[in-house]
Amino acid sequence: MLWRKWGFGLLTLSYPPVIYLGLQHFSPRVMALALLALALLRAGTSRQAGWRVVALLAAGLAMVVMASDHALPLKLYPVVVNVAMLCVFGWTLWHPPTLVERLARMREPDLPPRGVAYTRRVTQVWCVFFACNGTMAAITAFAASDRVWALYNGAIAYGLIGAMFAGEWLVRQRVMARGAENRHG
Repeated sequence: MLWRKWGFGLLTLSYPPVIYLGLQHFSPRVMALALLALALLRAGTSRQAGWRVVALLAAGLAMVVMASDHALPLKLYPVVVNVAMLCVFGWTLWHPPTLVERLARMREPDLPPRGVAYTRRVTQVWCVFFACNGTMAAITAFAASDRVWALYNGAIAYGLIGAMFAGEWLVRQRVMARGAENRHG
């Protein structure tokens, strides 16, 4: 089962360069079959409703490409993923606990109120990130060359996500250290 998660993760991460390179050699309709296959695999094997919705939207994009033979809908998949992530994180802001709090409680079940407030803020920051990243994905899909689209969505966006994780980890270390000082000092 673990290989499946890794496989889907790798397929999802490689989507922009695969589409970019594929469009150099194949029609958008052929590349839509690849997106449709990925969507159907994801929908058929995911236990999470959110990923099923993303898979259905991706299948819809693939159907539009098959009907039109235009590449633009293929380039909108990263937008769909960012909107889905924004919705998932945002939903938990109005229906607590937040997603980040749920993850934090796996490590620290008795999360103090300060930790709950911190995880709420981190969830808000991720929402802003997904809104901005989704906007950039849309701009590159509509207004940039295929090469720029692939570069942003297949490399730069992943670098930004990594920077977000690293930055949050550094901030968390400082917040936890301050919390420990306040408890002992």
